[in-house]
Amino acid sequence: MTSQTTYRVGLIGAGIQLSKSPALHMHEGAAHGLDYIYELVDITARGLPESALPELVAELQARSFAGTNITHPFKQAVIPLLDALSEDARMLGAVNTVVFKDGKRIGHNTDWYGFYENFAQGLPDVKRSRALLAGAGGAGVAVAHALLKLDIRHLDILDQDPARAQRLADDLNARFGAERAFAVTDAADSLPQADGFVNATPVGMLAHPGMPIDPALLQQRHWVADIVYVPLETQLLATAKARGCRILPGGGMTVYQAVGAFRLFCGREPDAARMSADFLRLCASDKAA
Repeated sequence: MTSQTTYRVGLIGAGIQLSKSPALHMHEGAAHGLDYIYELVDITARGLPESALPELVAELQARSFAGTNITHPFKQAVIPLLDALSEDARMLGAVNTVVFKDGKRIGHNTDWYGFYENFAQGLPDVKRSRALLAGAGGAGVAVAHALLKLDIRHLDILDQDPARAQRLADDLNARFGAERAFAVTDAADSLPQADGFVNATPVGMLAHPGMPIDPALLQQRHWVADIVYVPLETQLLATAKARGCRILPGGGMTVYQAVGAFRLFCGREPDAARMSADFLRLCASDKAA
């Protein structure tokens, strides 16, 4: 436990003005008696190109931030800018949390833990023989790792870039020691044989409306999970629910990845139940507004 009581942290990404992370982190910081400020660094709001990432990371480090979260589209692009990676970040090849310490930039990944805990609690008893994952980017890498840890026996991976999907499948099979992951190019070839579907793409966010798959492919027997949480119920989840599917919103993943990031930023043990309740209150206040 550190004696430090003042922390400045951030979130670097695109189109993140509706993020719940600032309030979630700052409320938990206040519960620990900390002067804890969480700042959004939104390239969309600033009118900056994706190529501005190196300058943004350097800016936060120069301003004595404890660290920063990293979100779409930078979870893989940030890696060359770092001095070291945690085992999880190195293994997954994606970073969602950067800690600034002793002049160094250390990359971590708390996304996979966030998805794992959310799924384990929200869909504990679903069939896990086969699933389809959309998205092989930074978030998809973490979610895929969590899905195999959750004992999905056969995981199909769909991405706009087929080569990226194949690389992720190859990495997973090397890591887990069995032919369990497969790149696919059409959801219609997978979902009819799958037990569930996971969206790990930005599709469904307010800035990226729509659905990542043809809704006609969803059947009542499917479970459907989304990592998007703004809105909390995406078009995908609303459609799946209307068809009788069991659904898993992305809010829980957000809470549990924040639990991991808060711990890394300030060395204090967050209260996951308190943060979950706080997240639900934040969502409820948005609906009431």
